Amino acid sequence: MRCGVVVHHEAIYRSVSSVKIYGMKTLLCAVVIGGIGLNFPASAETLNWPQFRGPNGNGHADADNVPTNWSASDGVKWRTPIDGKGWSSPVVADGKIWLTTAVEVKPTEAEAKKIMAEQGIEEKKFKLLQVAKYIELKLAVLDFESGKIEREIELTKIDTPDSIHALNSYASPTPVIDGGRIFAHFGTYGTFCIDRKSGEVVWTKTLPLVHSVGPGSSPFIHDDLLVLICDGVDQQYVTALNKNTGEEVWKTDRPAMRAAKGDQKKSYNTPIAIRDKNGREQLICMGSQWLISYDSATGKEIWKLDHGSGFSVVPRPVYSEKHGLIYISTGFGKPELWAIDPTGSGDITKSDLVAWKEAKRIPARPSPLVVGDELYVVTDAGVATCFNAADGTVNWQERVDGNYSASPMFADGKIYLASHEGKVTILKPSKTFESVSIVEMGEQIMASPIAFDGGLVMRSADAMYRIGK
Repeated sequence: MRCGVVVHHEAIYRSVSSVKIYGMKTLLCAVVIGGIGLNFPASAETLNWPQFRGPNGNGHADADNVPTNWSASDGVKWRTPIDGKGWSSPVVADGKIWLTTAVEVKPTEAEAKKIMAEQGIEEKKFKLLQVAKYIELKLAVLDFESGKIEREIELTKIDTPDSIHALNSYASPTPVIDGGRIFAHFGTYGTFCIDRKSGEVVWTKTLPLVHSVGPGSSPFIHDDLLVLICDGVDQQYVTALNKNTGEEVWKTDRPAMRAAKGDQKKSYNTPIAIRDKNGREQLICMGSQWLISYDSATGKEIWKLDHGSGFSVVPRPVYSEKHGLIYISTGFGKPELWAIDPTGSGDITKSDLVAWKEAKRIPARPSPLVVGDELYVVTDAGVATCFNAADGTVNWQERVDGNYSASPMFADGKIYLASHEGKVTILKPSKTFESVSIVEMGEQIMASPIAFDGGLVMRSADAMYRIGK
């Protein structure tokens, strides 16, 4: 029996009316403080995983008896092949799994070279990119119990889409569930509000943007707003849409940047919402060069921090209310890990609000994870580090096998790391390195995993898995 008060405010699932009550277990610890948070045990029947990195957007799953050893022949409840490709994480509510995918019609090698040349791409970059003749963007719905695909909702078709990075997909942003609706975002290719019961598209919105290497920022629901970070090569801004209509509520341009080229101005981050120790509510939107706090109602800047020359920022920030700090990775170039006190105003770059920072062995893709008094990261190339969250002291640093894009997840007293090579490394959070097990999935993994009581949901390059019960 678990009890506790939810103190994290990152991306909290606010639609109380959509949460089903299943007996006393769900009522345990269902504590609401000033409208700030909910905490429900994640059983198979009650699992609500509405957005990227879970209910609180921080990679934590409230789950017991999560498997640490399984194989294709022992421990997999079902495996369902998925048409198309997408690195978005699945989201779950009301016994249904939702995920986006892009069905691509691929060109021949000669056709691909011609398309990229017509897009003005230098020949030396051809090998770093991929392109499609056209794509179909879809939302798939699976039954949580059986794994059966119940519905595929066709959202749009795009002729000759822009080239994207070889490691990316056209369906990389994770959708977000809010009450009876789900919001699927594909960057410049469209934003869609879908009724979950009928499958009908309620509204659509197109925000043209030059991503350069494809879409990546996931949508975020805050009160009645759908918040989107739109940091392209050509323009950089954050916008909030009315979640019910798709109409623009506010739009705020990013601050001026030093970078001469747009390629160093683009970014692929996902917002979080926090309440600092002074009770001030903020939207935190990381980008190239700048970390910025916005007033959610107006889009006005509260504070900004120049974090250097980092660009193409992927890792989602996390906030520890216990320590009163936001943790960020500064992105590509030379990634750094920063810990920032968010209680300031204006330009806080030269203030004493930067608690600590570290420049060695920091990820450019996986997000950081806070567990208790420790902060954990795994680099793209597979070096894991445990820091003291308060002061940045390194407790341990070890190599874990593989390359990584998926963000780490904490569940049932363990940390789960899923690699491109299909290995899931499971660690015990501790001030000393403790490996629990390594599981070979045998399929590429780019999406972050989900945990619930007795099991896991994982997306590979080819299929969806339910592991355990």
